[in-house]
Amino acid sequence: MVNPYSDLGMETNIMLREFKHDVDESELVWHRDRSDREITVLSGYNWKLQMDDELPEELKHGRVYHINKMVYHRLIKGSGKLLLKIREK
Repeated sequence: MVNPYSDLGMETNIMLREFKHDVDESELVWHRDRSDREITVLSGYNWKLQMDDELPEELKHGRVYHINKMVYHRLIKGSGKLLLKIREK
């Protein structure tokens, strides 16, 4: 399976991840990560993050979101591309 995103750059425990405006929504699946993450939204409009057993929350530019390891979550497509800075802990 090909990832629905591109990693644009990486440093130690930090990466830039881009989801293109034309990503197929069916590729944005529920998943779990192996480590805790802090996600900072650099760009994107009306994209949402949904955590397990919670309602979707609109991603806000500049805000940091915490995702604990092994917790199911998914993205919901918005408009334009979504650019995230991801810091693994």
